[in-house]
Amino acid sequence: MTIKPLGKRILAQKIEAESRTSVGGIVLPDNVQSEKVVRAKVLAIGTDEKFEVKVGDEIIVGTSAGTEIQQGEDKMILVKESDVLAIVES
Repeated sequence: MTIKPLGKRILAQKIEAESRTSVGGIVLPDNVQSEKVVRAKVLAIGTDEKFEVKVGDEIIVGTSAGTEIQQGEDKMILVKESDVLAIVES
């Protein structure tokens, strides 16, 4: 199945954060972690002509932004371009 975003939307694959452990060695579940942003890699961009991001960029979006899509083992998000907070540059 191929997903093609429309308009000013971006399809990105979530980059899973490494599991966090407490000082005592207890693995903390996702709902306890204090992440306020999601890192993702851009897989496809919508049909509009101008985008700040391009396929392959790593982006940061808010945790409540967009719609989460799961395709097999992959977790993806579909977000509006305006929900992108930053592009990660190496």
